[in-house]
Amino acid sequence: MIEELIKSAAAEDDDAIERLCVIADADPGRLTPYLGSLLDVDVLWPAKLYRAADADVVRRVIERIDGGRTPDCLNQLRVILAQTAHPLAESAMRRWSTQPPAGADELYVNALSYALEGGWTADPDGSRRDLCGSIAYRWVMREIPRRADGRICPWCASPLWIAADLDTADPDVGAALAHTGWSGRLVIETCHFCACYTTLYSQVTSAGATTWWAGNTRPSYLGSSEPKDPPALAPVLGPARPSPYQASAWNRGGSTLGGRPEWIQDAEHADCPGCGQPLDYVGLIGGADLDDYGEGAYYLHLHQPCGFAAVNYQQS
Repeated sequence: MIEELIKSAAAEDDDAIERLCVIADADPGRLTPYLGSLLDVDVLWPAKLYRAADADVVRRVIERIDGGRTPDCLNQLRVILAQTAHPLAESAMRRWSTQPPAGADELYVNALSYALEGGWTADPDGSRRDLCGSIAYRWVMREIPRRADGRICPWCASPLWIAADLDTADPDVGAALAHTGWSGRLVIETCHFCACYTTLYSQVTSAGATTWWAGNTRPSYLGSSEPKDPPALAPVLGPARPSPYQASAWNRGGSTLGGRPEWIQDAEHADCPGCGQPLDYVGLIGGADLDDYGEGAYYLHLHQPCGFAAVNYQQS
């Protein structure tokens, strides 16, 4: 079946590509034996198809970049390597960050910056840090009462929305957040309206305290707005996902704690305002789970060492 899907994908059959993507999300290892064939027919996108690439395929991609044979494909090839998160890919990307390959002058970001597309980064000490977890749980929306504590957005005066209230005392929550190093209660509070226009940060403690960060900068294009009620829903932990890649920014039931995000646009891991490093990814809340006509998705992030949480938003 996969061989036939690859043949159809090579003929630019969108349905075949979508079916391969479903496999890549549910069980990426099923594609591993076929990725060399996929590379042979120049199906380079979506790059997530190559998540489970083995060393041989990774070497072939690196050799293709080093050989400079297809500089017009450099962007796609770099994203493929980032998605594999393979040690050989990491080594090559580090090398290209100081010794750019042919075609790199046409791109806008350093080679190592592509790591964010694969959910990892290089910390200042040179060590690799995975920004995403390997365990995921479905987030199920439940109704919450309207807030009576008067906490409002300083910009638009809308009541603030508790996008997540978690506690690592729950073993499942602890597993989903293990990559962040967080221990204790985590409350992520934001403005559901203003977060659609810029990344909003809060300072958080393991006791569950959350405070709007005074350094949040209102974008000039936000303009004025009447207060808007936040969603009357908040997520609670549901069943484990069979795969950490099964979050959906588009479909009802796609909201997910832990695992890997589905980005609507390019990867947008928020940077910590305390140290400048990318925050760890916590989870995704899809608009389709908040409203019958909802679109887009909220992405939640955390940096335990500096005590910052963040929420940003993407839509098509």
